[in-house]
Amino acid sequence: MNEEQDKAAVKDLLPQQELSQWVEDLNRVHDEEQERVFSEASEVLETSELGLLLESLPIDERLALWQTVAPEERVEVLVAMRADARGVLIDNLSMPDLRAMLHGLDAEDLIELSQSLSDKLVDFALAKMSQDQKSWYEQSQQYDEEQIGRYVDHSLVMLTPNTRVFEALRAVRRADHPMLDRVYVVDKKGLYKGEVSLPVLLAADGQARVDSLEDDIASPLKAEMDVYDASERLEHSDQAAMAVVDESGRFVGRATLRLAMEITRETYEARLMARAGLNEDTDLFAPVWLSAKRRALWLGINLLTAFLASWTIGLFEATLSQVVALAVLMPVVASMGGIAGSQTLTLIIRGLAMGQITFGNVWSLAKKELLVACLNGVLWAVVIAIVAAVWFSSVGIGGVIAAAITINIVVAAIAGVVIPVILDKYEIDPALSGSVILTTVTDVVGFFTFLGLGSLFLLG
Repeated sequence: MNEEQDKAAVKDLLPQQELSQWVEDLNRVHDEEQERVFSEASEVLETSELGLLLESLPIDERLALWQTVAPEERVEVLVAMRADARGVLIDNLSMPDLRAMLHGLDAEDLIELSQSLSDKLVDFALAKMSQDQKSWYEQSQQYDEEQIGRYVDHSLVMLTPNTRVFEALRAVRRADHPMLDRVYVVDKKGLYKGEVSLPVLLAADGQARVDSLEDDIASPLKAEMDVYDASERLEHSDQAAMAVVDESGRFVGRATLRLAMEITRETYEARLMARAGLNEDTDLFAPVWLSAKRRALWLGINLLTAFLASWTIGLFEATLSQVVALAVLMPVVASMGGIAGSQTLTLIIRGLAMGQITFGNVWSLAKKELLVACLNGVLWAVVIAIVAAVWFSSVGIGGVIAAAITINIVVAAIAGVVIPVILDKYEIDPALSGSVILTTVTDVVGFFTFLGLGSLFLLG
């Protein structure tokens, strides 16, 4: 057996456990015992999981255990890690170690690592590449980080249209590529002509030309296409990979379903982190000063919105001093509006991300959300009004909070639709800014309405 088969056999024999359990085991032990546990994990975990395991450790332990990673797995482990955590390891590697690791790197791996490497190291890696790998890397640099052309895979078999089936099968047998389920037909000018699946090749006459066997499949992806849109299209196709062509129709490479899944996961993670003003590449154990610096701006923005809400409350200082019950019930008004608005906001952001919402249907959706808000607003306003009236022995307070909650939930629903649509129109990520703006709207409107009505009907 070769080395990969040996490792696969070991994986079958060793007990399987979740990544979280390995993290817990590593944090219970130290020094040599920790190295032993990490060595066991290396035998059973995939390289992507090994990268996540290293990220889960404090930086000093991460650096120590990195030395035990097998040299042939180091590039794959680094590629699997987030940029910040990867950068820590690269910054602490000696130049001889870096050069040894970068020797023989392929184009796809260099694309992933280049943002963590100096220009000098990128040039070194390019100098050690084959001519094909170097040209593929240079081709990828024509596209920015948001275009699918930058991340295409070249582990494939390309054939000219006049290639015979027996020659095609010989090329397939010589190739050592994962997910090799088809060959790509490309003419001498590099123009994409079509694809032929392996089952069709195997069943065809050996003397037949491959261009006579081309599959009837979906049109290829455009290299300039947004990575998320491309991954969505691939995910909803019935193919494990799709060809990618430039605007002239030249074959660039293929986008695989694995890439689509990675892009989808990273996009979700980026949006999740963006809600707190963080980047998806943030290291769990980044230095304290760096983490504080990154979070300070977002805290400042939220502070400004909090001051705006506080200023609104301050306008009714006299009312609050005379009707203490209003101060007790204020959080209820803000909370109900915030929850109702976030439900609508989440629905709209998902629709925008999937391309289901445009200006053609947004107003129909706004009407629907408005009706939902009115129904829920009235329902919960009645419930809260009864509770407040009994609690403070005041029908007036019950009526004021009922009206305030109804108004705030309705406004929250409208804001939940309008805010993400406007942000998306101006190419601002709604997942990043939408929740902050929505919270400000529901707080200000809720407090102003509740305290304003309180001043008018309870003190007027």
